[in-house]
Amino acid sequence: MKAVCWHGAQDVRVDNVPDPKILNPQDAIIKVTSTAICGSDLHLYDGYIPTMKSGDILGHEFMGEVVEVGPEVKKLKVGDRVVVPFTISCGHCFFCNRDLWSLCDNSNPNAWMAEKLWGHSPAGLFGYSHLLGGYAGGQAEYARVPFADVGPLKVPDGLSDEKVLFLTDIFPTGYMGAENCDIEPGDTIAVFGCGPVGLFGIASAFMLGAERVIAIDRFPERLALAQSLGAEIINYEEMDAGVALKEMTGGRGPDACMDAVGLEAHGTGVVALYDTVKQAVRMETGRAMVLRQAIAAVRKGGRVSVPGVYGGFIDKMPMGSFVNKALTMKSGQTHVQKYLRPLLERIQNGEIDPSFVISHRLPLEEAPHAYKIFRDKQENCTKVVLKPFSQPAEAAAV
Repeated sequence: MKAVCWHGAQDVRVDNVPDPKILNPQDAIIKVTSTAICGSDLHLYDGYIPTMKSGDILGHEFMGEVVEVGPEVKKLKVGDRVVVPFTISCGHCFFCNRDLWSLCDNSNPNAWMAEKLWGHSPAGLFGYSHLLGGYAGGQAEYARVPFADVGPLKVPDGLSDEKVLFLTDIFPTGYMGAENCDIEPGDTIAVFGCGPVGLFGIASAFMLGAERVIAIDRFPERLALAQSLGAEIINYEEMDAGVALKEMTGGRGPDACMDAVGLEAHGTGVVALYDTVKQAVRMETGRAMVLRQAIAAVRKGGRVSVPGVYGGFIDKMPMGSFVNKALTMKSGQTHVQKYLRPLLERIQNGEIDPSFVISHRLPLEEAPHAYKIFRDKQENCTKVVLKPFSQPAEAAAV
């Protein structure tokens, strides 16, 4: 089959690789009908996540049709159309039983690696390094899905791929990011980063009762999408975001701030240059400019939500501000299974059409080009959906 494979920093290729096989009686094989490039895939593309190996299959946002099931799979059958959470979870450990699906104790066969870096291991993830299990990803024609009775959600008839594909990651991630803001009626929420997760964070904040959402970014097409969702906008290249947030909130600051950017944040000035140099020489593993700004900008007693990905160590954190302002921070890989059905209901009820983030629809063969334009924000690219079994003209027409 064809699959998108990592061969080094900024080197992804579409290779011919062996078809996946049932390895465990609880596995299923999915024929992938739609798959997407996630912002966190760019951290792999840029070489900032360790333990990648040449030839690893990328991708954790995918859906498709069940073509084979293991003998212990009871809830799925051949022909079912499903979305697949990016978190791989066993369904019966201490954490799964508490709806903390991304912290599963049993799905990362390389838990010892993660324990050395983080103290404990989270769940295994599709296509996201050997640190998190070494699982083949879903940017491919077919994918093996472990614990198939736990993760995949059957898609009701009448819903297109594009309406449900982002249930695999970015819609639940943005929603959990908003939920972690502990929104109360009348709240003002600031969302740093208007990529796909930030945009879903904005939409979710309004769904959860925020009165105002203020979106911070620098790309006009992303700010326009944020504005179309009802957000007020700040272009941080045109004004100081911290000063603007104070002015827009009467000097108090937002009730909660969301870092929807993560370890490859961009910024201006000396501090941004400092972070860029230190990350380039691996003296820190993440550029934490946005996280620092969120901590500084949020009101006293406020909340900081971090759906943005961080993998290792960051520098110059303003812990004095965090402690003396009595802040609360919440983060974590998304507990996707917790949100699948509630968010599917919101889609079915017409509260949101997640396809609004898509700018590009391309065949799988164009993945190298898609990664480049997504990373470099070329061609007004906000989100790419890849179609493994479509020709170029067909993919563009979907």
